[in-house]
Amino acid sequence: MLLTPENILLLGSAMLFVSIIASKAGNRTGIPVLLLFLIIGMMAGIDGLGINFSNPASTQFIGNIALVIILFGGGMETQFSDIRKIIGPGVTLATLGVIMTAGITGLFIWLLFRNTDFATCGTIGILDALLLASIMASTDSASVFGILRGRGINIRPKVKSLLEFESGSNDPMAYLLTILLIQIIQSASHLTVMDILLQLFLQLSVGFILGLLLGKITVWIVNFIDLSNSSLYAVLMLSCAFLIFTLTSACMGNGFLAVYIAGMVIGNHKVIHRKSISNFMDGMAWLFQIIMFLTLGLLVNPHEIIDIVWEGLIIGLFLIFISRPVMVFLCLSFSKRFNLKSKLFVSWVGLRGAVPIIFATYPLTAKMPEAALFFNIVFFITLLSLLVQGISIPWMARFLDQEGVREERKSEFGVEFPDDIKGAMAEVEITEDTLRNGSRIMALPLPDNTLVVMIKRKDRFLIPKGHTILKPGDKLLLIADNESALKRSYRQLGLLNERSAMGGYTESKS
Repeated sequence: MLLTPENILLLGSAMLFVSIIASKAGNRTGIPVLLLFLIIGMMAGIDGLGINFSNPASTQFIGNIALVIILFGGGMETQFSDIRKIIGPGVTLATLGVIMTAGITGLFIWLLFRNTDFATCGTIGILDALLLASIMASTDSASVFGILRGRGINIRPKVKSLLEFESGSNDPMAYLLTILLIQIIQSASHLTVMDILLQLFLQLSVGFILGLLLGKITVWIVNFIDLSNSSLYAVLMLSCAFLIFTLTSACMGNGFLAVYIAGMVIGNHKVIHRKSISNFMDGMAWLFQIIMFLTLGLLVNPHEIIDIVWEGLIIGLFLIFISRPVMVFLCLSFSKRFNLKSKLFVSWVGLRGAVPIIFATYPLTAKMPEAALFFNIVFFITLLSLLVQGISIPWMARFLDQEGVREERKSEFGVEFPDDIKGAMAEVEITEDTLRNGSRIMALPLPDNTLVVMIKRKDRFLIPKGHTILKPGDKLLLIADNESALKRSYRQLGLLNERSAMGGYTESKS
């Protein structure tokens, strides 16, 4: 097929369509949807439909755009109240943990290739082994967010917050190690230890400081500016995310860390049109997640993957079952907040995904001798991680007793308070016991400051009146002055578990 602009658009839209349909099947079967995106990309590539895509630089560019959006959106969904108690262990895993994973795995790779003469790989030096390990040292934010949030897995809040914080903040350290090792290997004059430590300190400190500062500036700009079209606020927020990334990188800081920190700052402040901005960023994150995984799938040649299956299998299993658990137990050894089962579960959710594959394109663009080998090994280990770990996370959560309170159900009414209105609302389901005082709304024992504003009966929505007759199975939308009033309403309605009726209540921010 001649790759005209029209044909490229046709193929791209068809792959997007198939990916979205496949995600529905993935949710039903338990297969991680990100793995399906990769497979679809591979099927459309040179060994499938015949699309010949071999441009690591373009892949790297697309991947960086996607990572900025994913990390920024993930930061906006992270609440300071959730990470306050796990900030110490989280930072340790995201920094020291990445270095330890790279060191342990790199040493194993060096010993493996030094003592065993694989036909494909031959022997590689210690620096090359550390580079390959550094590329795979971080967990993937897209994979962790996608599986823990997208599939609605109920993980204990403390453990879930730790995993999401780690995956969102450990990419910068893996990126730094990858770039530094490429520079050291290619540098005629070796960098000193002080040079390396200075670069690490500069990248992390500048990234953190500018993330905080630019995040607060973004909040001020979005709230201060008066745009004629409310839809432009989401576009403004997206442009700010890319500005934060590029400005931080220009100042010798780590842009990935900056956008994640800025996202957290913005997500924990009052922002106008928060709901529409959040929905827009979520949609953009999914779009670029799909594009990123499809592009990575196109870049790989499956027939080359077959040549390194044994090497990839040995390294991947070592990473999953030895280096990741050893690192987690050492980093969390002084933390009393996590018991043995929690540490085992954190060890298991060391998902690799798009980030390691994107980092594997840096040796390719640097034209390093072992770059193609490293890319294929990293790609295979990503597939292995998504298959072994991604599919089994729900089972491991049950086995290790890490399931938390069931997440809130999707709203039946789709109603949310604007940010500037103080109040609380809840959705409850009527039972026989609820109607013990009578079936009319006026018979419900509700406090004076709580109102029934809407009724859903099967697929119909009804406007409530005092004499409206309720039936078991009806859903009511309640609005009250505050959360305390809703709690009283639950108690008076006989709903002892205040969040069990229909997914609980929400209180607006003021």
